[in-house]
Amino acid sequence: MSALTRLTAVETKLFFREPMLVFFVLAFSPVLLVILGAIPTMREPSEDLGGASAISVYVPIIVAMSLAMFALTSLSQLFATYREKGILRRMRTTPVKPGVLLGAQLLMSTVLSVATMLVVLAIARLAFDVSLPRNLPAYLIGYLLAALSVFAIGLLIGSFAPTGKSAGAIGTLSFFPLVFFAGLWVPRVEMNDVLRAISDLTPLGAGVQSLQDAAAGHWPQPLQVAVMLGWTIVAGGLAARYFRWE
Repeated sequence: MSALTRLTAVETKLFFREPMLVFFVLAFSPVLLVILGAIPTMREPSEDLGGASAISVYVPIIVAMSLAMFALTSLSQLFATYREKGILRRMRTTPVKPGVLLGAQLLMSTVLSVATMLVVLAIARLAFDVSLPRNLPAYLIGYLLAALSVFAIGLLIGSFAPTGKSAGAIGTLSFFPLVFFAGLWVPRVEMNDVLRAISDLTPLGAGVQSLQDAAAGHWPQPLQVAVMLGWTIVAGGLAARYFRWE
């Protein structure tokens, strides 16, 4: 097995040893979807939502929220904790470079987040009769771009947070405005012009719009693609520039 494969397997085992983290990162999004879908009015077509049901509108929002949980409550806190405890420094004395640990965490987070996304889509389809995305390649592209942008933000937080607790606090403070502009409390279609304009410039706002467009059979709009790539390049570049291994 390669070093990346072994580290990914080890990090995955360590991840599943934290029940609360597993619940909030993996299970919370599907549970939230079930709770929302159990409300009868959420399954009824709404004129305010262009004839769509509220639950169908919330599926991309919940998918985006699960990405934010991975990036802001798991990825950022883990690297700050590893640095704080000297794990990254000790890895420098081994043939395995600390950068491989970064790759292992990103690989684990990507695989688990995709699994969560598939579970959400399956629950929405089987339990609440929400149609699967009509343009699957566009959906995957939008999902990948959204994942890259929020993972870059998570790495940026982990690059300058001095401790694991501070990374968790910063991640939590970042989580709520990001999911607000993704439409968790007020769907984007119901936002006023000012809120929607701000949402368009956030990674999850752009991500949700791309997923909704793909669900309707369209490709992501150039603005949303540019916003997600911009967040990825800027946040990822700053994370690479200021990331401290010890």
